[in-house]
Amino acid sequence: MVTAIVFVKADVARIHEVAETIAALDGVSEVYSITGDHDLMAMVRVRRNEDLNDIIPGRINKIPGIVGTETHIAFRTYSQHDLEQAFALGLPDAD
Repeated sequence: MVTAIVFVKADVARIHEVAETIAALDGVSEVYSITGDHDLMAMVRVRRNEDLNDIIPGRINKIPGIVGTETHIAFRTYSQHDLEQAFALGLPDAD
């Protein structure tokens, strides 16, 4: 499983609409309204790095109201909650 954290700057009048549109995309597990330099943070979880291309530049960046994005890729998960969910889904072992 590959996790990307996508920080989103949005048109202030469209933040709610943008957040709901992002949250409805396959591969997006959560969207948070945040403080700081960005307006939203989306957690994208996919099986392969190549799948990120379809979701982030292919869909998220094309949503009307998005001014810009900044993407970070997670190397490893340390949260026990996330690990338990992965095992509960029966995901195959990564090679």
